[in-house]
Amino acid sequence: MLIEERYKFILQRLHDRGIVKLQELVDLTGASESTIRRDLVDLESRHLLKRIHGGASLPGERSKELGMEEKTFKNVQEKEVIARLAAAQLRDGECIYLDAGTTTLRMISYIEAKDITVVTNGLSHIEALVSKQIRSYLIGGMMKTHTKAVVGSIALQNLDNFRFDKCFLGANGVDPVMSYTTPDPEEALIKRRAHELSGQSFVLADTSKLGEVTFAKFLDLEQAVLITDKMPERWRTSITQKTKVIAE
Repeated sequence: MLIEERYKFILQRLHDRGIVKLQELVDLTGASESTIRRDLVDLESRHLLKRIHGGASLPGERSKELGMEEKTFKNVQEKEVIARLAAAQLRDGECIYLDAGTTTLRMISYIEAKDITVVTNGLSHIEALVSKQIRSYLIGGMMKTHTKAVVGSIALQNLDNFRFDKCFLGANGVDPVMSYTTPDPEEALIKRRAHELSGQSFVLADTSKLGEVTFAKFLDLEQAVLITDKMPERWRTSITQKTKVIAE
């Protein structure tokens, strides 16, 4: 592949996926790692991409995150599968933490466990929980208008008032090397603290998140059970050797 063809391929891949990994580009182009590194350096010098650890992103892409309304209509069927599998992990009488996000929101409609208590940082979750007459607490703090998630130092302080049997967390990226990631460091802190306060942690992520990496890491792969709609063969070994996976 000629250099200009590689450049076109790299930029098209970036526009399609937002972030690309160095090894992925090596495998897809057949070029050496050193060649791809030089390509990325040159493209960054032209302000066409931004190099990050292990790959590249579009300028400003590392902190970009879709809002709740946009996320609601993405991968709907996959999220329904994950929500059902996640709700099946609940047992009567448990106290759980539900992370803000569209997949954890869908999980509420599948909850059949009795006498559970839910703590959440998701504004959208409260109405759904109350409508099912589930005992619920919304932590206080700064509300993100984009994702309707409560974050910040006050939220962390509120979270410390609780202890959980289980927590269910969303992720924007699940990668064998970079682990579980999310675009916002503020939300990463909340997710990490919820994990620390829980007896068992689950991360809910559909197949499109596998191999993706965003800005802020919140847990190692080994620290949580991954619940996904299916496990593609290309990720099966590298992910399942590090953590338990629940999939249909």
